[in-house]
Amino acid sequence: MLRKILLLFFISNFSYGTEFLVIQSTTSTSDSGFYDFILPIYEEKTGVDIRVVAVGTGQAIKNAMNGDGDLLIVHSEEDEKNFILNGYGVDRRKLMYNDYIIIGPKNDPEKLRNKTSLKEVLQTIREKKLPFLTRGDNSGTHKKEVSLWKKAQINPEKLDPIFYIDAGRGMGATLNMAASMDAYTMTDRGTWLSFNNKQDLDIIFSGVPPLHNQYSIIVINPEKHSHVKFELADHFSKWITSKEGQNNISKYQIMGEQLFFPNSLEN
Repeated sequence: MLRKILLLFFISNFSYGTEFLVIQSTTSTSDSGFYDFILPIYEEKTGVDIRVVAVGTGQAIKNAMNGDGDLLIVHSEEDEKNFILNGYGVDRRKLMYNDYIIIGPKNDPEKLRNKTSLKEVLQTIREKKLPFLTRGDNSGTHKKEVSLWKKAQINPEKLDPIFYIDAGRGMGATLNMAASMDAYTMTDRGTWLSFNNKQDLDIIFSGVPPLHNQYSIIVINPEKHSHVKFELADHFSKWITSKEGQNNISKYQIMGEQLFFPNSLEN
């Protein structure tokens, strides 16, 4: 009881000493440099050291289910809801969003930029057998990409592996492969803006509702794993979704472009 009282006192005064938190996270928030910007603000304010394990959303959720961490930041709504329903997480909150984009060769040989819908883009890729790299790693981005093929009435499992290529890697490595092969792929805009090996790749298609990319933050349930630092995790979750935290998110830019758009305060 005394320790809890002291901990609450520290929370109210933004002073945690050498305490630390572990966030299981999607790679896109890490690859884009977002954590390098946002976490020092909180660490300076509170003294809490925040350590990030950046893996695909699927692996991050598995790690959290095993009790490896205190918080989740991921982007796969169905998996997040199942995580909560199965008792592994509490207090799922909207955090921010950006969007996915389709990238490919700058010269755009099949004029995909002129297409009016994502369905047309994906159908053309299939019909023309344009090389397309899928992450194939059960990440949030991979699951989203698979769902978009299906919405375009295409079964990705039946696509010819000669042109629908399973990278089996994270986003940065997949982008490097696409650059070396002049191939198409799907990525989040934040990772693309911070990617330094674009070579002859460019944004081919973007800006439509199906490419919306929502991120959430979830506190891992201490009733499942007693070592979870619930009070600390809850405080961070509430801070980053507060007006102060959300304002800081909106300030993060690369080359003058805002990467993430906070929306936890929206109804």
